[in-house]
Amino acid sequence: MNDWLELWRSQRGALLEATAAHLDLVGESIGLAVLIGVPLGILASRSKPAERSILGLANVLQTIPSLALLGVLLILFHGRIGKPPALAALVIYSLLPIIKNTILGLKGVDRGVAEAALGMGMTPWQRLMLVELPLAVPVLLGGVRVAAVASVGMATIAAAIGAKGLGSFIFRGISLSDPRLILLGSVPAALLALATDAALGELENQLEPTRARRSPGRNALAITATAGLVALGLYGAWLESGSGSKESTVVIGSKDSAEPVILGEMLAELVEAHTPLQADRRLNLGGSLICFNALKQGGLDAYVEYTGTALTTILKQPPSNDPAAVLKTVETMLATDGITTLPPLGFENTFAILMRRKQAEALGIRTISDLARHQKSLRAGFGPEFMNRPDGYPGLVKFYGLNLAITPREMDRNLLYQAVAGESLDLAAGDSTDGRVATLDLVQLIDDRHYFPPYQAVVLVRSESLAKYPRLLEALKRLSGKIDAPTMRKLNHQVDGLKRDPAEVAREFLGSAGLLKP
Repeated sequence: MNDWLELWRSQRGALLEATAAHLDLVGESIGLAVLIGVPLGILASRSKPAERSILGLANVLQTIPSLALLGVLLILFHGRIGKPPALAALVIYSLLPIIKNTILGLKGVDRGVAEAALGMGMTPWQRLMLVELPLAVPVLLGGVRVAAVASVGMATIAAAIGAKGLGSFIFRGISLSDPRLILLGSVPAALLALATDAALGELENQLEPTRARRSPGRNALAITATAGLVALGLYGAWLESGSGSKESTVVIGSKDSAEPVILGEMLAELVEAHTPLQADRRLNLGGSLICFNALKQGGLDAYVEYTGTALTTILKQPPSNDPAAVLKTVETMLATDGITTLPPLGFENTFAILMRRKQAEALGIRTISDLARHQKSLRAGFGPEFMNRPDGYPGLVKFYGLNLAITPREMDRNLLYQAVAGESLDLAAGDSTDGRVATLDLVQLIDDRHYFPPYQAVVLVRSESLAKYPRLLEALKRLSGKIDAPTMRKLNHQVDGLKRDPAEVAREFLGSAGLLKP
């Protein structure tokens, strides 16, 4: 408990900004959903065929899994990360309850009232705006209330594509196996959902004439709470407008585990220390393709990638075991996309096939080839990227002649380490420099046939950004050749094992290496 409170104290500023950004995202998405959903609901209430079509489409959109929808939206937004695709996803998920309740509210208006409006000489438009919609507002607001509460929870998923909010703490906690960070994001999100539900519930009660009136004290409390939520959301909108529009801001990204986050923090610190620029940190994003597409389309200015991953996953080239040749191919082919590859950072982070040390020793397994003797009983688990990339699972089993009797389980790769240590799995693919290998007493099997290609860590930068900011290249190149594999393992262990803040670990290393100004 003390650790959680200490983390809360150290992160309270970032937590306030994340909560404000979260509320801004929800508020904007609900506003857009109302602007789209209410007219669709009005149209559906006037025609049975329109009702079937509109509700059918809204129901289909509601059934799309959130991560799948975010993936589709990233394609439609041409790889752009952050707020726009997140807003689109939340609007799509908010439409159904708003449309449904608009239809219910309008159909629930007493026919006698509608006929009286016609008898008074009102046009259909006047009847809708002056009679039907005002009477339907309490029911309509019920749909907005449902959509808003659901959006508070759904908005946490948007952190996977770089949208700011409380989900950034949750995703970071998952990737670093730190339950404190998960709680730091999930508890405020739950409280925010409750506050939103209560505020809209009070508003719904005020607009329903048949319900009993609340006491003045309760009304004052509801008004104060609602004003506080609105103010916090406006603060989030102000922060977002200030961070994304500055000419002197570069966006630094990273993939979703301790090592990329640490390296991303290092790049951001170097930019801020050696240039007049500010760094907008969009760390802990999804896999390589999300980061690279964002870089290519201008959503990011720089991030750390690995040469083997760039060769096979991004460029779709066959694997190669020659580090110099792989680096040269990556440099040449990425240059045609307007991407500059900086010199390697000094270490390689290859795929590591991991087992519990005790189990590996008991079974006499030291190399990947040794797995063939026990493949009928081993339970394996791999990340989605490893399961599908050409230098991952499909190529591994073919290259080594393996045929695992138990179908491997596909799960988030950041959960694999704990699954192996906790004996839920026997075998997993991780990273060779990951600090959790030592922390959880896992062992890396020797790649005795040299299947995996070289994975040298390199910084990828938009060439356009380097031309726009001449001092950016010098700042980022300061990290080249400065980190060897043992050092990277120690840094990862500081975050994965000792639960230290990646930003603090990054600054500490840069200071000790003389890369930051006193």
